[in-house]
Amino acid sequence: MLGTTSTTIIFLLFVVIVFVVKTINVVPQQHAWVVERLGKYHATLGPGLKIVLPFIDRIAYKHSLKEIPLDVPMQVCITKDNTQLEVDGILYFQVTDPMRASYGSSNYISAISQLAQTTLRSVIGRMELDKTFEERDLINHSVVGAVDESAANWGVKVLRYEIKDLTPPREILHAMQSQITAEREKRALIAASEGRKQEQINIANGEREASIARSEGEKQAAINRAQGEASAILSIAEATAEAIRKTASAIREPGGSDAVNLKVAEQYVEAFGKLAKTNNSIIIPANLGDMGGLIATAMQVVKSQGSQIKS
Repeated sequence: MLGTTSTTIIFLLFVVIVFVVKTINVVPQQHAWVVERLGKYHATLGPGLKIVLPFIDRIAYKHSLKEIPLDVPMQVCITKDNTQLEVDGILYFQVTDPMRASYGSSNYISAISQLAQTTLRSVIGRMELDKTFEERDLINHSVVGAVDESAANWGVKVLRYEIKDLTPPREILHAMQSQITAEREKRALIAASEGRKQEQINIANGEREASIARSEGEKQAAINRAQGEASAILSIAEATAEAIRKTASAIREPGGSDAVNLKVAEQYVEAFGKLAKTNNSIIIPANLGDMGGLIATAMQVVKSQGSQIKS
């Protein structure tokens, strides 16, 4: 009898534990659990402590509300210019409606992946090979727009799509590398020719500026010489005039005329002496008595010049 009672107690305890476990549920943060009651959708449980009816309610689906990265398998796409291109990408999505994610599709992850692949082939098929490398952002946005529109019925929000790699065939890749090399060589030649052109322009400008500077220097030198000569002539004229004025002033002083007569006579005799030395013959004035008259004439000239300067 005691053994039967103990067994009953243990059974009841086990039932209570199972009842409690089935009744009390703790939903983690950023998760959502879908509850079915008698096989029909009943509620969506958010984070926290939740109570359900055991054996009547059951947790049918558990969803994570975090952003989920989905690696889209690599596939071969055909471009508009009939070139094969291997494309590898990654898709980021998030469950926004747990109820639709549970009942909208049997496998929304596979559906999103397949839709992303078909959309990618369609987008790349409208582009030429060169454009696929330039328009990555356009491809990404096109895939996101097309997949997100359909994924809304599955309770999923497609956030973004990123192309990880674009791999053309080896022959095309080699041709592209050759084209890039040729383009770089072309730019290098153009840069070198532009450098030589600029060098010639700089040399020509330098020579022109040097010529202008030389001509300006010669011009200024000529002006300076002319001004110097003019100043010299003016100084000589002023000195001559001053000498004449002083000579005239000296003549008017007492004994000035006698000094002039003596000076003229000395210069007259000196001139005849120099003239005689230049020849073997001795030159004698035709009339030595006229020397006084000559001196008188010279004095008359000196007086007339002095009177003109004075006036």
